[in-house]
Order: sequence, then structure tokens, then C-alpha cells
Amino acid sequence: MIAFWEFFTDPVLRAPTIGSILMCVASSLVGAVVVLRKRSLLGEALSHAAYPGVVLAVAVFACFFSSFEESFSYIVLGGAFLFALLGARVLDFLQSRFSMKDDSLLCLVLSSFFGVGVLVASRIQFSHPLLYKQVQVFLYGQAATMTDIHVVLYGVLCVIVVVSFLLFFRVFEVVTFDRNFAKSLNISVSLVDTWMIWLLVLAVVVGIRSVGVVLMSGMLVAPVLCARQLTCSMKKVLIFSAIIGGVSGFLGNYLSLTLSQYLSERASMRVSLPTGPMILLASSFFCMAAIILSPKRGLIFRFIRRHRFKNQSQRENMVKSLWKHRQKTGFTLSQICTMQNLSKLEGLFQLRVLIYQGWIEKKKGLYLLNEDGRQKAAHIVRLHRLWEAYLVQMGHSKEKVHASAEEMEHVLTPEIERQLMEFLGDPKEDPHQQPIPGSKL
Repeated sequence: MIAFWEFFTDPVLRAPTIGSILMCVASSLVGAVVVLRKRSLLGEALSHAAYPGVVLAVAVFACFFSSFEESFSYIVLGGAFLFALLGARVLDFLQSRFSMKDDSLLCLVLSSFFGVGVLVASRIQFSHPLLYKQVQVFLYGQAATMTDIHVVLYGVLCVIVVVSFLLFFRVFEVVTFDRNFAKSLNISVSLVDTWMIWLLVLAVVVGIRSVGVVLMSGMLVAPVLCARQLTCSMKKVLIFSAIIGGVSGFLGNYLSLTLSQYLSERASMRVSLPTGPMILLASSFFCMAAIILSPKRGLIFRFIRRHRFKNQSQRENMVKSLWKHRQKTGFTLSQICTMQNLSKLEGLFQLRVLIYQGWIEKKKGLYLLNEDGRQKAAHIVRLHRLWEAYLVQMGHSKEKVHASAEEMEHVLTPEIERQLMEFLGDPKEDPHQQPIPGSKL
């Protein structure tokens, strides 16, 4: 088993690991702005738009050089950069001249540019088969063959992106969330948009060497979606995205090598897991984990909160129902379950919780409200009838306000209750001439 630090010291493993980490950090930062602007498909469109640039650059290289040279990578990346930038310009031109939806234009550019690339690649496949294999590297990515020169290239890109966000974070933030306000501050919105497009194109072009044209958009989006589940602050989204992207870059390299070795030993045959897809899988794992486990937005905690609120509302309705019937001797379990349309098991559970909360007492097998329970029920009814009075005041028919009040009585805060009292002038009756219980505030 390879030690952790060897990925940063070994001459063979160092370049792919550090290069992938730098690429993922840069793409995650740029992707954060793209996602927050609700243009997630833009990265997908530009990465596919770069593909014909890669293919045509290979074709040009084949015309002037007979063997591979160090300039090959620079020529290919230069072609990818020009065509990705051309794709961005085509998008801007179509948006400014034609009233077409943004997603339609993105799909048009993605498919048309990629189609041109596939068309040219089909010719190179037979005329220059060795160069065609190099084209496939950029299509699917091949991080394992990166060298120190790629680390320098990715390092320069990462520095440009990080410095841009450190210096112009407030500008990016204002333009991202309120373009009109940014214009009122004399911020050149078009200049900011152009700079962000250039950063995105750079991130896409450099990233396709690691994860490929097909998967590049995932590295722009997945870390950001994960970070977005953890915070609502743009600054924290950027920080978390960079961290998640960097960790994904390392894990992609680590898992690619260690799992390949492990599976090869178990299967008695050579198993090779590519680094690029493993990077994206690691990032996607973090994203799915955040979607499921995030304390504020995670599916599990949201389910728990909904379940708690449902039970709490059910108990409050039970207290309110007992208060309205005003039966001094108390109620049997069957009577309460019938009133609330609950099974005996559900009713018994809710009654035990109400007894624990101190709102209900049990005497001789019967359940009845104590003083705290009566005050709680009166307050719930008060909120219900105040909300009905508010809706009628706002022009709603009094015959149609009951359902809304049934829901709102469980969520109205003391602050909203005070505002309702001030707005309505502390009414004594609801629209149905029912008395509104007094306030304990």
C-alpha cells in the first residue's frame, strides 16, 4: 500500500496529484460563480466547444511535424482555448441578437461545436491513428500522464483564479446577485462578465487534460453543489468549494491507484481505474453526502424536521379540540382518537407526549387539560382567529380563510402576533363573530 505522502514526493505520482488538486481548486472557484448565476450548463457547453479546437490543433500539428515534440501540448491547449472562447462569443452574439432562451442556446453551441469535432476526429482516426489516440486523451482525460510542466501550468491558472477572487470578491458578489445595483455603483458589468468568461475558459481548457471534455462540467458543478448545501454565504461557498475540489483531486488519484492495485490482486487480472472519472466520482460522493446529511438542507434532517412539525401540529390540534369541547370530566382514548381521526396507537403516543409536556393530565383513565394546557389551547385558537381576521382584512372571503388559518396557527411567532394585533387594532372577535381569546404577551 502506497503511503499518503508518497503522492506528493514520488517523481511519478507527484505531478498528477498536485496538478489535479490545483485544477480542481481553480475549476471549483470559477464554477461557484457559474452555478450561483444559474448557468451551470455553460461549463458543459464551453468544454464541448473546446473539443473541435483540440482536433483541429492535432490536424495542424500533423501537417507541420512528423513526430511528437514538446510543443504538442501547447498547440492543442491553444486550439482548445480559441474554440472555447469562440463558443462563448457565439453565445453572446446569439443572446444579443435573437430572443432565445439561454438553455436552448447552450445546447445549440454544445451540440454543434462537438459535432464538428467528432467529424474532424473521424478523419484523423484513419489518417493519423497515433495522433487520434492523443485526441482521445482530451476527450476522456488522462491525469496519470501529467508531468511537472502541467503542474506549473495548473499552478499559474490557480494563482490567477485565487488572486482574482481575493481582489474582486465584492465586485463578483454584487454582479452575481444584483446586476442593476452593480450598475448603479458604476461597476462595469460587461467587463466583469468578460473576465469571468475568460477564467471559465481557462479552467475548462486546462481541466480537460485531467478529466476530459465529457466530465469537465462535473468538476465545475459538483463541489459547488456540495458547498451550497452547507452554507448560504457566497464567501463560504467559495471556500468550501475550493476545499472539496482539492480533496476530490487528491482522492481521485489516491483511489485510482490503490483501488486498481487492490482489485487487480483480488481478480487475478489487471484492473485500471482512470484518474479523471475517479476525481469526479469523489466529488459527486461529497455532493450526494451533503444532499443527504447536511444539517440545514439534508434530506434526512429535513425529514426529521417535517416529522417533528407534523407531530407537534397534531398535538396542538388535539389540545385545541379538547379545549373547544370543554368537557370537565375528561375524555377517553377512543373519544380523542375519533375526534382527531387517529389510530389508538397514534393517539396514545401523542397523549403520552402531551402529558410529558405538562399540558394534559390523566385521571381515572380519562384525559383532561390542566391549566397550562388550557392556556396553550387558548393561544392556538387566538392565533387561528387573528389570522382569519387578517385575511378578511386583506380582501379574502371569510368562508375561505379557515384552511389557511389551520396551517398558520402552528407557525406564527410572537413577533408576527404583535404585528397582527397592531395592524388589526387588537380585535375581540374573528370574522365569524367568535371571540378571540386574550393575549398573554
